[in-house]
Amino acid sequence: MTEEPTVFVVDDDPALRDSLRFLLESSGQRVECFDSAEAFLNGPDLRRPGCIVLDVRMPGMSGIELLEMLSQRRLRPPVVIITGHGDIPMAVRALKAGAFDFIEKPFSDDFLISRIRLALRKDQDERAGALLATEIEERYATLTPRERQVFARVVSGLPNKVIASEFGLAQKTVEVHRAHVMEKMRAESFADLVKMAIAIEKTGGPRSRSES
Repeated sequence: MTEEPTVFVVDDDPALRDSLRFLLESSGQRVECFDSAEAFLNGPDLRRPGCIVLDVRMPGMSGIELLEMLSQRRLRPPVVIITGHGDIPMAVRALKAGAFDFIEKPFSDDFLISRIRLALRKDQDERAGALLATEIEERYATLTPRERQVFARVVSGLPNKVIASEFGLAQKTVEVHRAHVMEKMRAESFADLVKMAIAIEKTGGPRSRSES
């Protein structure tokens, strides 16, 4: 069962935390509140699905500092920053650090809810993409060294005849290797295989075996 996404509210103002909790829970969201950046870092598992609603000015670690720390992590919830003291340099710094949105007070309840829903959708899409990338890497890891060589040349557009000549193999042998690659990668078409190759290239792929 997929875990329900959570909106993590990080703000040192208790009245605002309570207001946001009521608003978001009334709109059907699951909410957890924290009174400081430090409390948040010591609290939830950041691998959990959801998004963060973050104040900028807080005692101790500021919201921007927390955002910059989170930006160094590979998987984290999208961050919606809310502030009553925003300015352009602050907004630029936040967005460069990876903030999903930067909202200045006053804002309407409906606007905030709509932005949070978009952030949750972004988190869901990114997690789905990360899961698929992991699955593709795991499939690639099952290929033999020769199958990896054939895989690389097939997706580069080389015909079986040319691949066979390069490796000194019979064309029928290359066809068998190619069929195994398609089966192990669960590719239904050449286009599927190319997309998987692009995904592997982006992630660097699994730790490769030595080819022979």
